[in-house]
Parts: sequence; C-alpha cells; structure tokens
Amino acid sequence: MKTASAAALAAFFFSLALCLILTPLLKRLKAGQYILGYVKEHKGKSGTPTMGGLAFVCAAAVVSVCFCGVTNATVNLTLVITAGFCLVGFTDDFLKIYRKENLGLRPYQKIIFQCAIAVIAAVYCYLSGITKVNVPFAKLAVDLSWGVIPLAVFIFLATVNCVNLTDGLDGLAGGTSLAYLAAMGALLTISGSVLSLPSFIMCGAVGAFLIFNTNRASVFMGDTGSLALGAFISCVSVFSGNAFYIPVIGIMFVVSGISVIAQVIYYKRTRRRIFLMAPVHHHFQMKGYAESKISYAYFAVTAVAGLICLAFA
Repeated sequence: MKTASAAALAAFFFSLALCLILTPLLKRLKAGQYILGYVKEHKGKSGTPTMGGLAFVCAAAVVSVCFCGVTNATVNLTLVITAGFCLVGFTDDFLKIYRKENLGLRPYQKIIFQCAIAVIAAVYCYLSGITKVNVPFAKLAVDLSWGVIPLAVFIFLATVNCVNLTDGLDGLAGGTSLAYLAAMGALLTISGSVLSLPSFIMCGAVGAFLIFNTNRASVFMGDTGSLALGAFISCVSVFSGNAFYIPVIGIMFVVSGISVIAQVIYYKRTRRRIFLMAPVHHHFQMKGYAESKISYAYFAVTAVAGLICLAFA
C-alpha cells in the first residue's frame, strides 16, 4: 500500500503541474469548447479550454512506467490502448476547434477506430489466456474461451462511449471514474492483480484534474480525456477478469448510455420524449438540480456500488 500511495501522490502532483501549464496554454491557443445550441444551461461555458484530458493521461502514463516498469505486457498494453483512444479523442477535439463547430470525427470514423483498438485488446485476452470472467457476488469464474473476444469488443465499445456520454457536466465523468477506479483498484489489490497500481495511479491523476474541472470548470477533459478514461477502465476491468463488474460499479455509466438509447428509440416511435434531455444528467439539470449536486450523486452512487462489491469480495 505504501507503493500505491506514493505512486498515486506522484501522479496527483504531476497531473496538477501539467494542468497548471496546459490550461493557460489552451486558452492562448483558443482551444475552446463549442457548446451545442440546444444546451441552454451551458451557454456560458462556450470557449472553455478543452482537451485537458491530456494532463491526467500523460501523468498516469509516465508515473505508471516509473513505478511499474516496462516488463509487464498487460500493463504496457493498457497504457498503449489508453493512449490509442486518447489519440482518437484528441483528433475529434482538434477537428472541432479547427472547424469552429461541434463536429469532429464522423460517427462512422470514430467507431472504425474504436473497433480496431478494441479488437486488439480482445485478441490479446484470448492469446494470453485471459478468458475467465469473475461473476460479481458469486465468487465464481466462468471460462468463456474464444467467446471472450466478442465480449471484450462489446465491453470496450460500450464502456468507452458510455463514459463519453457521461462527460456532460463539470466533474461528472471525472468524479464517477475516480470512484470506479478506486473501488476497482481495491478489488485488484485483494486479488493480487498487477493492474491495481495503475488503477490507483490514474485515481491520483484524475483527482488533480478535478480541481480544475469541478463546477465551474476552468478546463474540460474533452473526448481526449473521456475516451481515454473509458479505455483505461475497460482495460483494468477486462484484463483482470472483472469485466462483469463494469455494469455494477459503473452503474452510472450504464444509466447514461441506456438513457440515450431509450430516448432515441422512444422518440422515433412516438415523437415524444421520456426525458427532457438525454443523457439523463441533462434531464436532472433541466429539472433545476445544480451541476455540483448531480456530479456528487453520480460519485456517491458509484462509490457505494464499489463498497458493496468490496464487501462481497
């Protein structure tokens, strides 16, 4: 635990330093977020620097290499995949800024890049023998054999995009991810997984970023950060055999994704809406709840879910 604490602190201060450097730099470069016109509550946020996710991703990667070394293939691939999704997100954010509109990569372009990286992760699971999946609360592991490939691809795509959808309010995706990774890090420590240390390192890095990202945010993580976070969460969960814990501890990510799917399907069939706006955190915001309260509620629910899982570990 001393090593984990030291690594998390190192990531925290490194990420803090990068945020202090990156935020004013992004302002000078006019790398501001373009806000969709129908999100009236966010009009005042237009122009807020984005791509701040670079700070905590770089900090977590560097500190992970320093504390974990470069000899473990699973840790290395986790960092590479996280960087890969970060690059996809960075490209999307850059195009939005360059075009001065809220349209970056086309949806089909995003899904092609995401699928390609997810397939690499899935094939690695199969070839490395990471085919057993732990069942929450049952202390049971199921060997999926080659079935781990389609499952892993689905989990990566679903998790990455659900985390991305959750990134809609100040501190929401960051706080929820922090709670998830803290719980997963504890679970991995109990099981003796090598991925426990990178999980705590990312916690420290994201914790520093939240100083700048909580309401009112001085910088957004952008798709650069949200896609990377989704990828990192997928890696530490799937590569450790804890993929089925994602919809349990990450229940609020699932809620974000399902609320959008339900809204779209229901609207196409009835021309009416289930929520005032989807994802559902915007519904709560339009109901009059403060951003800080919604973000705290997401963090609290995730933390409680994580504690429940730990109690049965």
